[in-house]
Amino acid sequence: MSKIAALIVAAGQGARAGGDIPKQFQPLLGEPVLRRSAEAFAGFPEIDLLQIVSTAERRQETLAALEGIACPPLAAGGATRQDSVRNGLEALEPHAPEFVLVHDAARPLVSAALIRRVIAALDAGAIAAIPLLAVADTLKRRENEHWMTVPREGLYRAQTPQGFRFAALLAAHREFASVAVTDDMAIAERAGLPITRVDGEETNLKITTEEDFVHASRLLQGTMNEFRTGQGFDAHRFAAGDHVWLCGVRIPHEAALEGHSDADAGLHALTDAILGALGGGDIGRHFPPTDERWRDAPSSLFLAHAARLVAKAGGAVVHCDVTLICERPKIAPYREAMRARVAEILQIEISRVSVKATTTEGMGFPGRREGLAAQAVATLRLPPA
Repeated sequence: MSKIAALIVAAGQGARAGGDIPKQFQPLLGEPVLRRSAEAFAGFPEIDLLQIVSTAERRQETLAALEGIACPPLAAGGATRQDSVRNGLEALEPHAPEFVLVHDAARPLVSAALIRRVIAALDAGAIAAIPLLAVADTLKRRENEHWMTVPREGLYRAQTPQGFRFAALLAAHREFASVAVTDDMAIAERAGLPITRVDGEETNLKITTEEDFVHASRLLQGTMNEFRTGQGFDAHRFAAGDHVWLCGVRIPHEAALEGHSDADAGLHALTDAILGALGGGDIGRHFPPTDERWRDAPSSLFLAHAARLVAKAGGAVVHCDVTLICERPKIAPYREAMRARVAEILQIEISRVSVKATTTEGMGFPGRREGLAAQAVATLRLPPA
């Protein structure tokens, strides 16, 4: 496997962002911007080394922001970003990485998917792999008191991380050290390196101004969902009849299940699991067995109600797992139909639904075939409280 280094440049002053300290050390939802950027790369399976470039004046703030993150000694920042990157590359040379990803500390929202796209392009043979976004806005330029429209066709915004074959980028930085550029793609252009475009991301925001902190906080809060897990259990005795309902599927059987509704223990347990994760009480609170409206009602109504409550809370059902406990009927022939029906009611992918069965080895009321039981676990993704 190729050896990959990530190089994060954190030596700028960032005056336009305001504050008493450079933007990379200012908090973003409680964590320094630099730390959020470093955490995006630290522990990434394909990345072997994380090199940070900072200034001697900000050494303590840098080390504090990186506490607990494994890094070699800090590389010295230079007078310009270009100088800082070159210093970082020189610090990495003894480690002999094959690839390097150069990233701005001021882009703390970089996604794992974007990092993987850059790495994939390098693995596929790219010399330079750059995230680019096509310009969508109409561009204007002022010339001699007049406004001119700039054609946007063929114009792109460059982002980081920018990925390179390490030796090629280091050689280019050394050769063009005296030529002022604003990013490493420009160095690659000067050196005539072939450039491969990968898709950038609108959310990969570069923090430049105070307003950018507000925007980044909102974006980050949108991705900081919390996950909750609930569990449910239900049991019903057998009664006279010729079929049972389980997980929304009608199954021929020598008996029916006794209950106020259709006595679908699988859907009842799953409904309770979802309500439990929401902190919304139990199924009896929402559908009292004393209410004649629910006599013989299909339990799909109960589960759909729980799903609507999740949606109303701004959440989603991430996964659910139902276990049916019985000697009879046999569940295996109906398992896939059950998964499909639950997925349909919850309006989620079938891959997020598990249905399985077990017996009690002849013990207890399921073992004596007096009835059956079901237990369920549901995981929800919800906005932070």
